[in-house]
Amino acid sequence: MTTVTAAKHFLHKTRYRKNPNFSILKKQISSVIIMAQNKSSSVSNSSDDKYGVGHFSLGSSSLLKLQMGDITKWSIDGLSDAIVNAANERMLGGGGVDGAIHRAAGPELREACYKVPEVRRGVRCPTGEARVTPAFQLPVSRVIHTVGPIYDDHEKPEVLLESAYRNSLTLAKENSIQYIAFPAISCGVYGYPYEEAATISISVIKEFAGDFKEVHFVLFSDDIYNIWLERASMLL
Repeated sequence: MTTVTAAKHFLHKTRYRKNPNFSILKKQISSVIIMAQNKSSSVSNSSDDKYGVGHFSLGSSSLLKLQMGDITKWSIDGLSDAIVNAANERMLGGGGVDGAIHRAAGPELREACYKVPEVRRGVRCPTGEARVTPAFQLPVSRVIHTVGPIYDDHEKPEVLLESAYRNSLTLAKENSIQYIAFPAISCGVYGYPYEEAATISISVIKEFAGDFKEVHFVLFSDDIYNIWLERASMLL
């Protein structure tokens, strides 16, 4: 286990302790983690090999990072970071990234989601909206749950996909999140064309450039990663 990994593990295990001495120590450890990680980060718009990380400037103090990997293992400091779950309207787990996040977080996540009030029978998070829960056994502080559109089921799916990203970022901002990681919402079984989804996601993220230190996409396939990289290069 590396020093940074061990520090993240400590922060995760102690994140609910209210002792002021722990709060000071955790802030100091968090700063060390971020400094260590930033040593290997570039602020210019560039990309490494296809399995590396693409870095794009969103402004003077904000970065967009694209990478392939497992979003359930992503974290920055365990205090001001969150991952976005591509959920369904019931919020009780499903396939793809939704199922992976629920499995990694443990049964407490499903219990927390079950307690989210239904807006109508069987619907806790309507398509395009977002909800927040603790992250439980995940290494981040929060999970933002959002529901992307099924591409063929809506007349204007782009409006709903924009809302899913925008509401996720708004909710993260309201919860003092500084580092957030997204999957490619709606690009799995929901059938959203990758090029359109990438353009929408990056366009919305640009609106929040001053609100986050880093916005990440943690993507699951070469095809999706390469398209996000191409669109980011065009739009940023």
